[in-house]
Amino acid sequence: MKSFILVLLSLVFGVTWSQNTINGKIVTENKQPVQAAIISLLDVKTNGFIKGELSNEKGEFLFKSIENGSYYLLITSLGLKDYKSEPFDLENTNKTFDQIVMQDDSEALEEVTIVAERPMIQVQADKTVFNVANTVNAIGDNGFELLRKAPGIIIDNSDSIIVEGKAGVLFYIDDRPSVLRGQDLVNFLKTLQASDIDNIEIITQPSSSYDAEGNAGIINIKLKRDKSLGTNGSIASGLTVGDFARYNNSISFNNRNKKTSLYGTYSNNFGKSTSFINLNRTQNSINFDARSNSVFDNNSNNLRLGFDYYANAKSTFGIITTGNFNNSSSETDSRTPIRPITQQNPDEVLISGSDSDNKTSNIFTNLNYRFKDTLGHSLNIDLDYGKYNSERFNLQPNRYFNGDETQVISENIVFFDTPIDISILSGQADYKQNFLKGVLSTGFKYSKVYTENSFDAFDRTNGANDLDESQSNDFDYDEQIYAAYFNYNRKFQKLNIQFGLRMENTVSDGQLTSLQANQNNRVERNYTNWFPSGGITYQVNRKNTLSLNYSKRIQRPNYQSLNPFQYRIDELSFRQGNPFLQPQYTDNLKLSHTYNYRLTTSISYTFVSDFFAQITEAGQNNTNFIIQRNVANQKIINLGISYPTKFNDWWNVYISLNAYRSIYEATNPDFVETQQNTLSLYAQNTFKISKGLTAEISGWFNSPSVWGGTYETESLGALNIAFQKRFLDDKLTARLAFNDILFTSPWRGTTQFGDLFIDGNGGNDSRQVRINLTYNFGRNEIKKAQKRKTGIEDEKNRI
Repeated sequence: MKSFILVLLSLVFGVTWSQNTINGKIVTENKQPVQAAIISLLDVKTNGFIKGELSNEKGEFLFKSIENGSYYLLITSLGLKDYKSEPFDLENTNKTFDQIVMQDDSEALEEVTIVAERPMIQVQADKTVFNVANTVNAIGDNGFELLRKAPGIIIDNSDSIIVEGKAGVLFYIDDRPSVLRGQDLVNFLKTLQASDIDNIEIITQPSSSYDAEGNAGIINIKLKRDKSLGTNGSIASGLTVGDFARYNNSISFNNRNKKTSLYGTYSNNFGKSTSFINLNRTQNSINFDARSNSVFDNNSNNLRLGFDYYANAKSTFGIITTGNFNNSSSETDSRTPIRPITQQNPDEVLISGSDSDNKTSNIFTNLNYRFKDTLGHSLNIDLDYGKYNSERFNLQPNRYFNGDETQVISENIVFFDTPIDISILSGQADYKQNFLKGVLSTGFKYSKVYTENSFDAFDRTNGANDLDESQSNDFDYDEQIYAAYFNYNRKFQKLNIQFGLRMENTVSDGQLTSLQANQNNRVERNYTNWFPSGGITYQVNRKNTLSLNYSKRIQRPNYQSLNPFQYRIDELSFRQGNPFLQPQYTDNLKLSHTYNYRLTTSISYTFVSDFFAQITEAGQNNTNFIIQRNVANQKIINLGISYPTKFNDWWNVYISLNAYRSIYEATNPDFVETQQNTLSLYAQNTFKISKGLTAEISGWFNSPSVWGGTYETESLGALNIAFQKRFLDDKLTARLAFNDILFTSPWRGTTQFGDLFIDGNGGNDSRQVRINLTYNFGRNEIKKAQKRKTGIEDEKNRI
C-alpha cells in the first residue's frame, strides 16, 4: 500500500521516485544477436517473478522503472542453454549487462515438434478470450451458434446478443469492425464455421482506439491462421442431425516463407432445419392464437483468401478478400383461430403460409500496411471496400375459414420482391509511439455505408401478379462517420493507467420514395459525440490484480429500423421502421478483481439513456405491427464471476456466472415499467479419459429475464455432451456431440404495450447429434529457432 500511495503522489504532485533501469545485449557463441529471448527479472529472496521482457532484433533488452532491491536474470531461448545471472542490487542506480553470451544446447534437437495447449478460457486484464479449438462441443457449430458457448454471452429469442445484461454489441472480424447490422450480421455469422475460428475475444470496456458503436462492448472473432514456416492446412467434414440432416465441410491452407505468406479457407453448410413460434395475442377484446411452423433449406458458402508480403523487418503489406454466398428457402405454415374473449369457439380461422427464396452475396476486400520498429513506433493503415446484395422473393397465401373450417370466407394472396444492395467503404490509420515514459496512440477513421432497399408488393390473382402501389416503396440510406481519437497508457511499477477520448461525427440521410403520401419521407441527421474512456489497473501482488474502468458508447439504429414503411410478416402482422428513432447512449463503470490469473470477479453499473425497445403495437382492423421506439432509460447492475481451473491432470472445469438486475424507467406513457433479477450460468467439464480421448459435459442456464425491454421471459437452458478422439499422431480428430439433450432451450414470455397483450413461445430443432472429422496435413514442425512461447509470456501479457 505504501508503494501505491507513493505512485499516486508522484502522479498528483509530479514527484519522481526511484526509476532504476536494467539493460543489456544477448548474443550467441558466434556473436550473433539472440532475438526474442525471454528475459525474466526475479527477486533474490523469494525467487518471485517481477517482470518479463523480450530481446529485440539486435539482441537488446531494457527494463524500466524497477524498484530498489536485489535481483537476478533468467534468460531462455529455444536451442540455447538457459542463462542465470549473478545476483545484483539496485539502489537508485542502473544496471548494464555489456554482453551476455548464451551457449548452444548440445541436447537440443535439430528439429523439434512444438505442442502447445491453450486453456479454453483466458481471462486477461482488458478482455476474456474463448479459445474455440479447445472446446470439444463447439465443432460443427456455425459462428453464431458458437457465441452461446462463450462466457458471459446470451442469445435471446430474437437472435440478439446480450453481454453482461446489455444488448447492442459491435462485432469485429480479425480486429476489423463489421459494418453489417441486424439480420444481415446474423446471416453472415451463420456462414462462418467453428472450424474456421481460432478464438473469440469479449471486450466489455474498449479503449478509445475502438469504434464507439456497441452498448455492450465488442466481440472480436479471430479466424485461424497458422504462422509456421512451410505449408500446412486442414480438411474437415461434419454431419448434424436434428429434425433433418445438415452438412458442413471446410478446407484451409497456409503457405509461408521468410518474405511472403499465402493463406485461405473455404467452408460450406447446407441442409434443412426447423423452427416454431406461437403467439397468443389479445387485442380489442379479441383473441388471436397464431401457431406457426417453419422449415428452412440453407446452402451457404464462405471463402477467405489472404496474402502478406514482408518487405523488411519493419514493413508488411497485405490483402484479404472474403466472400459469403448464401442460397436459402423457407416454408412456413400458420394457423390462427380468431374468437371474442367471451366465448370458447372461434368465429373464423386464418390459414396462412409463407414461401420464401433468398439469395445473398457478401464480398469484401481489405488492403493493409503495417510498420513497426524497435523504438516503439508503429503505423497501421487499412482500406476496406465491400458489396452486399440480397434478392428475396416471398409468397404469402392467406385464407379465412369459418369457425369449424368447412368453408372459405375470403382469400388474399400476396407476393413480395424485396432486393437490398449495400456498398461499404472505410479507411483507417493508427499510429503509436513511446511518449512521456508511456505509449501514445492516435488515429482517424472514415466510413461510408450506402444502402438501396426496394419493396415491391403484388396481389396475385389467377397466378398473375399486379403491383400494389399503396404497399410498394424504395428506401435509400446514406451514412458517413468521421472519427478521430487519442489514447495514452503508462505503467508505474504495479500501477497501470490508461485514458483516451474519441470523437465521432455522424451524417446520415434516409429517403423514402413511394406513390403513397407519407409525412416522413426523408430523415436527415448530423450529430457529433465525444466518448471518453479510461482505466486503472493495480497489481497488488503476483496473484491479485484490481482494475477500474469506465467507457461511454453509442448504439445507432440500423437502416431498416428507420424505414417508415410497413413490411408484411403475415396477414395480421407487420414490421415498421421509425424515422424518429434516436441513438441510445451507454455509460459503463466496472470494478474487477483477478486472483491467480484465473478467478475473476467483477461488478459493473450501466446507465442507458434513450433505450429503444422492439415493441408490438395495435394497428387498425385487428392488425398489429412491430416497431422500435425510445421508450425508457435502463439501469443495469451486474455481478460477474469467471473461473477456469484444473482439478488434476484429467479434469478441467470452467464456470461463468452473471447475476444482474435490470431496471427500466419509462419515458413513454404506454411503456410498462419493469424490474428483473436475472441469473446467467455457463459451466463446462472436460475429462481426459485416456490418451487421445476427451469427453466434455457443458450446459447453460438463464433464469427469467426481460427481452428487449418488453418481453418477460421464463427460464431456459441446455445440456450438451461431446467426445473427441485423436488418431494418426494427432493428425486426425473425430468428434461426437449431443446438443440440448433435454430440449429445454425453447423460450416462453409475455408482453404488453397499451391494451395489446401477447403470450408467446418458440424455438428450433436445437436437440441434435453431430459428427465431425478433421485432418491436419502438411508441416507442423519448426526447425531450430530462437522464438518460442512459454507460460511466462502469458503471465507477462496479463500483468
